[in-house]
Amino acid sequence: MTETKTTSPKTERQDTPLVSEEEKHRLLQMSEISLWLDTYDDIFSDFDPRPFSERALSDDFLNESKKAAKEKTSGTIDLKFLIPSAKHDTKLEEVIKKRLHEHFRKNHTQLANEKKRLKRQGVLMVAVGFALMMVSTYIRTASSEDFLGQFLIVLLEPSGWFITWFGMDELFYGSNQKKADLEFYAKMSRCDIHFLPY
Repeated sequence: MTETKTTSPKTERQDTPLVSEEEKHRLLQMSEISLWLDTYDDIFSDFDPRPFSERALSDDFLNESKKAAKEKTSGTIDLKFLIPSAKHDTKLEEVIKKRLHEHFRKNHTQLANEKKRLKRQGVLMVAVGFALMMVSTYIRTASSEDFLGQFLIVLLEPSGWFITWFGMDELFYGSNQKKADLEFYAKMSRCDIHFLPY
């Protein structure tokens, strides 16, 4: 994988038989996301021996795609692979397209569920923290001077603050950390994938 360019949207014919040098250069300049491949293996991990239908995607491919997708804020992404005509295989490309869409959809679903889980956990922790502080306040206002009452105040008040702040951190910061990856996989799960021989 040797070159990545992103610019404004441009509609291209999907079934172009061969791409000339001039056309190849124009595609790299005009496509949403264009990646120049030496072989289909460039898309996948070198350490995974499974067939393309099950194989893990390459970190290099995912990193290049993430960088390129950041510049596209809305609409459908066209993901275009330029592949040498001698290695062009339409049947294999259909398998790869299916594998890519499966990967993007699966990761989008997992991240969306993880974000919801973090939000629920954050809300629950904030509620528990407030409850502990309310119990501590009740004990304090009851003017309890016995050892047990004082011990409960010392125990519950800092615990309530800690759990509340930790819950707020999960609610606002923890779930937002996944926002960029969630947006990337949402875009890529809807992308149009084309292989263009040159």
